[in-house]
Amino acid sequence: MRWMVVLASCLAMAGCVGGTSMAERQDENVQSSLQYDNVPCDQLLAQRNGLAQQYNLPTTAKPTFSNPAMGFGPFTPDMRSKAKRDSDKASGEIDAMNRSIERRDCGKPKKKETFALPGAKTG
Repeated sequence: MRWMVVLASCLAMAGCVGGTSMAERQDENVQSSLQYDNVPCDQLLAQRNGLAQQYNLPTTAKPTFSNPAMGFGPFTPDMRSKAKRDSDKASGEIDAMNRSIERRDCGKPKKKETFALPGAKTG
């Protein structure tokens, strides 16, 4: 029984070290799309495509989350390699860019706006 108390204390300390648990680091990958709303559409599309190409990800990438044992998420240390962490971060950036692109209808042809009287025949 005593070893269980020691184990629980060790797990609690590992999770409280600040920012090193798997759950905390994966949560950081989710980003707001609002930061990309001031970037011109053509530049944002190029930036997204370049990031996807750099990390060999699809342009539809989304952040992923592991499924640790019930209740141990904050205590599970992040054992991913630096390359995997960077790729996961890029997935979060791509997803945020895609939400901004979709919201602003970037990449879609602009609708023709013709001004004519109702019932008038056009060209």
